[in-house]
Parts: sequence; structure tokens; C-alpha cells
Amino acid sequence: MTVNLEVKGTLAKLLATEDIVVEHREVETAQFDVENRVLTLPIWDASNYVFDMLVGHEVSHALFTPNEDWTEKCKAPQQFVNVCEDVRVERLMKDKYLGIAKTFYRGYSELHAKDFFEVGDQDVNEFNLADKINLHAKIGAFLGVKFTPQEQEIVNVVENAKTFEDTLAAAEALYSFCQQAQPDNQTQEGTEGVELPMGDSEGVGSGVDGGEQHTGCGDRLCERTRRQACRIQ
Repeated sequence: MTVNLEVKGTLAKLLATEDIVVEHREVETAQFDVENRVLTLPIWDASNYVFDMLVGHEVSHALFTPNEDWTEKCKAPQQFVNVCEDVRVERLMKDKYLGIAKTFYRGYSELHAKDFFEVGDQDVNEFNLADKINLHAKIGAFLGVKFTPQEQEIVNVVENAKTFEDTLAAAEALYSFCQQAQPDNQTQEGTEGVELPMGDSEGVGSGVDGGEQHTGCGDRLCERTRRQACRIQ
């Protein structure tokens, strides 16, 4: 079935309750520019379910992710903020539009069937906690991600975030946990030895240097790459 991209753009505007700009481009994943209010949808060979899920995710950022420089308030790297904010905004989106939960389920189900997140036959329970939370929030129904009691405490903080300030606090708690869990002999420049979660730095915008602020959905669903620890929206 051919996806009508114009219809998806109209859907995004209706859900966002504002006249956002919707673009369709050859990009790796969907993203939302928080500052300029531009939602970019990829030109993919995917079903309506996937496109509706992409729209729902990015519109959740349009509705609930503020346009602000948070870097002075949070010590966690941006990837950790991305993971936590994705959990918060998708939950708020499901609360606002009750029927969209099924859309997310179907879209993520299709992506998982195609191994979009590149988990393959890996044991996801060996991943770092940030990766596990990201996967649990998106395709956990298909993976059976398990958490230790100590990890569950952090998961609860992430899942219970109501405001963006809560997201920043959750990101710091998650980052601190990952710092403590990191093996002493494993280091990565600029992250104090902490393995970054799946994804690149293009996510919840920081406003640094006046650059464009993007949110990329989930970091590949905002770009799933466990390759080299971090190269995920």
C-alpha cells in the first residue's frame, strides 16, 4: 500500500494543534526541530502504521519538549536526556490521544520485525541500562527486557517523569548509574568512561551555539546503532 505523505503531513499538523512545517526528505529517521517547528519525515518504504507512529512520536516532541538550553541544569550527556525525554513524551502523547497507543504498538512491531534496532539475536539484558530503557520503552513487548532491582529504581524515575525538569533529573540519575556500572578498563573520550546509549547526539536540543534544536525519535528510532557504543532518533 502506497503511503500518502501529504496526508501524513496533515495528520501531524492536526495532532500538534498548530501550523507546524512538515517536510519529506531523504533522511535516516524522523526528526523535529524544536526551535523552528519543522517536522521532517523520511521517505521510507514502510507501512502506514510506521509513518503514523513516526508522526505520533515527533508530534509528542512538538507538544511537550520545550525549546530551551538545558545544559546548565543537567550534567548528563544529551543521549541520556534523549532516552528519558522519549519515554516521557510518548507517555504524554498516549494520555492525550488514547487511541494512539495501538498506533505506536503496530509501528514498533513492524520495525522490530525488520530488526530496525539491530538487536538481532543479542542478549539485550547485557546492554547498558540506558539502552535497555530505550528498547524497553519502544519494543519491550517483543524483547522481554529484564531489570535488576537496582535498575528498576532508575526505570521508575524515568517512567514517572511528568515535566521536562523531571526528565533532566531522570537523565542525571541514569547517567550516574551508568557511570558506577561502567568497567574501569572501558573508557570513551568526553564521557568520563561511560558507554553512551544507542544513538547520536541529534536529539533533544540544547540550544548551544544557537544551533537548530532537533529531536530524533528514539535515537534511530533515533537511529539504532550499538556499533562502537555510540555513533540510536
